[in-house]
Amino acid sequence: MFDPKNVSLGIAPIGWCNDDMPELGGENTFQQIVSEMALAGFTGCEIGNKYPKDPAELKKALDLRGMRIASRWYSSFILTRPIEEEIADFTANLDFLAAVGANCINVSEQSYSIQGQMDTPVLTGGHKHVMNDEEWDRFCAGLNTLGKIAVERGFKLCFHHHMGTVVQTSEETDRMMANTDPRYVFLCYDTGHFTFAGEDPLAMLKKYVDRVGHVHLKDMRLPVVEEARKNNWSFLQAVRNGAFTVPGDGDVDFDPVFKVLSDAGYQGWLLVEAEQDPAKANPLEYAMKGRKYIREHTGL
Repeated sequence: MFDPKNVSLGIAPIGWCNDDMPELGGENTFQQIVSEMALAGFTGCEIGNKYPKDPAELKKALDLRGMRIASRWYSSFILTRPIEEEIADFTANLDFLAAVGANCINVSEQSYSIQGQMDTPVLTGGHKHVMNDEEWDRFCAGLNTLGKIAVERGFKLCFHHHMGTVVQTSEETDRMMANTDPRYVFLCYDTGHFTFAGEDPLAMLKKYVDRVGHVHLKDMRLPVVEEARKNNWSFLQAVRNGAFTVPGDGDVDFDPVFKVLSDAGYQGWLLVEAEQDPAKANPLEYAMKGRKYIREHTGL
């Protein structure tokens, strides 16, 4: 289905240690995290809050385990800070990624984001910021600026649609994609966030598969999503209560997703990203479960 020379498998550290809620997995060390990733059969990962800040130290630890950095999360604030500051921050992140041999960066616009607010409902109450036309123009122009810088450095800027942010829905994703330059801005396609938002992840993939630069494989427990809606949970409360899990453990149908990506000749990372409470969902056990599912369903 996929050519292993062109498609690599990674996993995010968020199942071991949570950046938004550092108390989740606070006991797990960097060495343990990357060792367990490798033990589960993954060859790459993204960057978490336990990772060394020295790229040489990070690269050495990963090299020892046959691992490499696939990408990293980058919080942009295009709407709320001067573009010069944005460019400086973005460039510093590219410098770090270049030093560890990565070529992809996942950008999420965090201006007015409610994803990190513990008590703000994410599905009800209309708390999510909705951009006006002027903000849309500034946002898309800013993404093009950052994306051009990325391309000139040999990187892909992959925009991460995300619950609680200004680009959450299919409509918002459509507008962002339509108003950014396909040479500079790619999509970090996330099965879980489209599902959580009540959208059709397969339809969105079919629409944008030629601009997908990075893939997050995130499964959803839909009964928990329904609980989140009924109980006015925040994004973080939904995470704590198990809304997300690894592929094959929830309600997302991944087989057609794999087929669309494969038929389109996708090249890049398939990255398992399943934030759970490690005290409830043993990270190594779930990493192995996700890896087994991917092997059985893709041959990778």
